[in-house]
Amino acid sequence: MDGEFKKPAAVLFDIDETLVHTGGSGARSWAWAFEQLHGVPADIGEHSSAGETDPQVGRATFRAVIGREPGNEEMGRLYAKYLWHLSEDIWTSPGYRVLDGADDVLQRLTDASIILGVVSGAMEGAARMKMEPGKLGRYFIFGAYGSDSPDRTEAVRLAIEKAERMHGQDLEREDVFVVGDTPHDIESAHAAGATAIGVTTGHYSKEDLEAVGADQVMDSLTESFPGL
Repeated sequence: MDGEFKKPAAVLFDIDETLVHTGGSGARSWAWAFEQLHGVPADIGEHSSAGETDPQVGRATFRAVIGREPGNEEMGRLYAKYLWHLSEDIWTSPGYRVLDGADDVLQRLTDASIILGVVSGAMEGAARMKMEPGKLGRYFIFGAYGSDSPDRTEAVRLAIEKAERMHGQDLEREDVFVVGDTPHDIESAHAAGATAIGVTTGHYSKEDLEAVGADQVMDSLTESFPGL
């Protein structure tokens, strides 16, 4: 048992660069969708930052490469094309891998009777696809996604509400951990009233995550998990 943290009731995990590395599958799928629908190249990395939700990424990239605000029907078609490509690409992505310690820590948390949820900026379909090659979806009982809200904090609140319904009671900040690799993950966890656990498996350092107030930062999921 960690001296600072009690055993949580629920742990919510981000996916990209926290549990898995997709090898650029998402970026390739966005690029394909824009090419198919609009005949233009689109690099989401140039127009968005890690930790943003899919609706934010899609709209920002659309504005940048098309030069105007997208309509809802246009975004619907773009999402559909993106998911179509991702469903194939994720299985053949040469860089895809489950990050070190991910499978083990999910199993240990499950064995400790802690309910697990996903909180991801990805649309629900994309989030589930990204976990399938690594067979990680089997650990997660519920989730909240970018398709639930383009605002990541609101998505975390929705996930916490689902955890509370499963427990049949309100949960305090120390009862719910959110695990992620970006400052967005840390800030949204705190804004929603949860404990924020950072991992430096993405593009941000320990100092970056501590600077936005992470309650604890791990170098990888192979380290001892707080509260266990």
